[in-house]
Amino acid sequence: MSRRPEYLVLDLETVADAARWTKPEMPPGKEAPFPPTWAHRVIVIGCLWLDADYRLRRIGVVGDHAPAGDPDEVEGRLLEDLSRFVGKQRTVLVTYNGRTFDLPVIMLRSLCHGVPLPWYYQERGVRYRYTEEGHIDLCDWLADHGATRSGSLDAIARLCGLPGKVGVDGSQVQGLYETGQLAKIQAYCLADVVQTAFVFLRFRLLQGQLAPTAYRAAIDGLLEQLGDDARLEPVTGAIDRDRLRSARGAELVMRPAATEAEAEAAALAEAASLES
Repeated sequence: MSRRPEYLVLDLETVADAARWTKPEMPPGKEAPFPPTWAHRVIVIGCLWLDADYRLRRIGVVGDHAPAGDPDEVEGRLLEDLSRFVGKQRTVLVTYNGRTFDLPVIMLRSLCHGVPLPWYYQERGVRYRYTEEGHIDLCDWLADHGATRSGSLDAIARLCGLPGKVGVDGSQVQGLYETGQLAKIQAYCLADVVQTAFVFLRFRLLQGQLAPTAYRAAIDGLLEQLGDDARLEPVTGAIDRDRLRSARGAELVMRPAATEAEAEAAALAEAASLES
C-alpha cells in the first residue's frame, strides 16, 4: 500500500548575489532589471509542513534562527538542510510560482554550492507540471498550466478572505537584509507561507479533493494551531474567517488526483486524437 502524501509549503526570500552579479547602471528614472535566476542568493527558506490529513506538523524557517557568517556558507547550509529534509521525508512541495522561480533558484544555487538534489532529478514528478506527484505549483494550476493568468499570491489570497501582503513586500527585502533585519524578512516569508497553505486548502476544495465539511475542519484546525504564534498575528488576526471558511454545495463524491502514469496516458491520448 502506497504511503499517503504529506505536504511542505515552501517559499524563498532572496537578495542579489553581488559577488557574482553586478547590477547594471541605469539612466535616471529607470529601474534596474530583476537579477537573473542564478544570481538570487537564498537568505530565508520558509516552510509549513502538513500531514496527509492537512494538519500542521511544523512551521518555521530552515536552518538557524538567525544564521550569520560568510554568505556563501550560510546559503549552502540552508540549501543542504532543505535538500536533506525533502529527500528524507519525500513531502510533496507546495508553492506559489515555485515552478518558475523558487525551484529553479534552489537548483541553480545548489549547483553553485555543490549541494546534491537527488530528489529533484530522480523523481520526475517534482519537475513535471501536469501531476501532483512531488510538486504542486498553485500559480500554475490556477492558471490551467498557461491557459490564463492566475494573478499574484497577494491577489489570490485576498480573493479567498486572506489579508495578502502585510507590512513588508518583496521590494523591501534587499534593504532589510543590508541593514541586518533578518528576523523581519523571516516573518514576512512565513506570512506568505501561511497564506499559501490556506490557498492550498481552498484549492483542494475547488478540486473536490476536500468536501465542504472536511475543508472547514481543515481551515479551523490550521487556524487554531497557528493562533499562538506571535510571528503570524499580522496575518491570522486579519483573516476574514467567514469568507475563508465559506464552502457551498452538497457533499460531492471525491475522486483521487490522477497519478503521473494516468496523466501521461491521457496526454498521449489527446495528442493522438489531434494528429488523427
